[in-house]
Amino acid sequence: MATSHVDIEQAAFRLFAEHGFDGTTLDDIARVVGVGRRTLFRYFESKNDIPWGQFDRTLDGFRAILDAMPHDIPLWEAVHRGVMQFNDFPPEADPSHEQRMRLILETPALQAHSVLRYTEWRQVIADYVAKRRSCSPGDLLPQTVGHVSLALALSAYGVWLESPSESLQTLLDQSMRQLREHLGAR
Repeated sequence: MATSHVDIEQAAFRLFAEHGFDGTTLDDIARVVGVGRRTLFRYFESKNDIPWGQFDRTLDGFRAILDAMPHDIPLWEAVHRGVMQFNDFPPEADPSHEQRMRLILETPALQAHSVLRYTEWRQVIADYVAKRRSCSPGDLLPQTVGHVSLALALSAYGVWLESPSESLQTLLDQSMRQLREHLGAR
């Protein structure tokens, strides 16, 4: 039986919904997908990686989004637009973006793993800022912009998950506008 990242994610999310994240094993997922447990490890390094999907590819897309930003717009605006575009997901996604983010943000067992993913996400922004400002990604400004951008995005996600009728894009836009205070005033 052929399988894919999508097949595994969809099966896993169904099981997570039925049995909870902690109540679902890799063996359960493998059985539903119709593959061996070892096959799952060709697609995901761990069960904790499944909710994040193909995150490495997603980050490559984020880098491309930022790199495509016009160089004549202010840095804060480029980061703002980049974060907005990165977080624009089709409503027909399966699992839905809301399901994915609810699992990632509300499952205690995923919090430590999420910190690793957040670090990778912030680094994409730090690398971009460093390129635009001709400095090192480890310098204070690029690191600050990465951290602040993540904090603003997570704040918007928190409000959105509490009130899913609100537009995630509107909430992200509102929170990211605050980045101007960190980058716009020089």
